[in-house]
Amino acid sequence: MDAKTLLLIGLGVVLVVYGATIARGGFARPTFPQTALGFVTAFFDTLGIGSFATTTTAYTLRNMVPVKLIPGTLNVGHTLPTIAQAFIYTSFVPVDPKTLVLMIAAACLGSWLGVGVVVHWPRRRIQIGMGLALFGAAVLMLMTQLDLFPSGGATMGLSGARLWIGLAGNFTLGVLMMLGIGLYAPCMILVSLLGMNPTAAFPIMMGSCAFLMPTSSVRFVKTRTYHVQAALGLALGAVPAVLIAALLVKSLPLSYVRWLVVVVVVYTSVNMLLTADREET
Repeated sequence: MDAKTLLLIGLGVVLVVYGATIARGGFARPTFPQTALGFVTAFFDTLGIGSFATTTTAYTLRNMVPVKLIPGTLNVGHTLPTIAQAFIYTSFVPVDPKTLVLMIAAACLGSWLGVGVVVHWPRRRIQIGMGLALFGAAVLMLMTQLDLFPSGGATMGLSGARLWIGLAGNFTLGVLMMLGIGLYAPCMILVSLLGMNPTAAFPIMMGSCAFLMPTSSVRFVKTRTYHVQAALGLALGAVPAVLIAALLVKSLPLSYVRWLVVVVVVYTSVNMLLTADREET
């Protein structure tokens, strides 16, 4: 049995774990806006835009979810579509199995250590942390749009020092996921800087999230640090969007969408930092 087959079996296992976790947290019927948000963010997420920053912006602008519950809601709500993405891209995109497995393991370890800290943080610290991390994500998006990063190489795997650097980078991205900062865009930049084909980022970043998010969701659900209704809205609205984007649409001219994402993420970041001292309502 090869590594890819084992990963696909592992995805099936984490899907079962996620289902049991959701059942333990209880159910609440999501509203139409909550479900529609899941559809829209997952559609662009599957095409490489990322969903955490855009979902955070929507939650903040519409006051849909309290700040303290946003990291948990993002991780719990976006887990199901991420598993679906990982199934699709792991099957279709050839990546060196050793690199894929180790990068996923590094991200999972980072998330496990990170979630143990974030679930105990007060609202103000989470808001400041998310504001700073969102600003950093916006800077990375802007530099990508301006072609200030290498376009990547042709290799589909890493070895030696580059592999260790990749593992350290994905470990850090796993930690940041627990603050509600998406792994997709930074991971794509990371693999490109290390000389890999940017296409290789899709199974790496989606596989990383598919394995780490169900694990972190267990803690968010256990500590009740997520919004049940909003998380279910993300999950239910997202699955059909993933299938449409990955199997039917496959690609779109996304340059203007990415510029819009940069603008709204910067706005959200600045707003979070400026209002961090206000009392939570």
